[in-house]
Amino acid sequence: MELTYLIIHCTATQENVAVTSTTIRRWHTSPPPQGRGWKQVGYSDMIHLDGKVENLVPYNDNDIVEPWEITNGAKGFNAMSRHVVYVGGIDKKGKPKDTRTNEQKLALTKYVKDMIVKHPTIKVAGHNQFNKGKACPSFDVKKWLIDIQVATKNIYNG
Repeated sequence: MELTYLIIHCTATQENVAVTSTTIRRWHTSPPPQGRGWKQVGYSDMIHLDGKVENLVPYNDNDIVEPWEITNGAKGFNAMSRHVVYVGGIDKKGKPKDTRTNEQKLALTKYVKDMIVKHPTIKVAGHNQFNKGKACPSFDVKKWLIDIQVATKNIYNG
């Protein structure tokens, strides 16, 4: 299917608490009750606290989402999306909070802008724009995209 969306997520973990890709894989692919029992993780890439971007599911950079590239980030939209997650998203009491470090903000800005250069028609959105019951990614993606000067045509308005 044609790559249409870049969906931004948070790990829903406490601020300044590191999470590994191994942990993410366990949460997503282990059978219940330890995990969700998915065949694939929910994200293509993960942005660590220090801003390092780690690829979780290899993909080519063409405009087609191949079956082997599909991740489970937003039900009903996975076959046409890339999903990127930043580590964090909740405060010490478990409430949604934009916990992105400066390094994560810089890395996510670069990631989004690079994705738009490679895929000029892609629409960028927060997970909560596809699943209204979720706070993820714990910040207003549309406002942030405007702040970092992403073109209106690349901002999802759903």
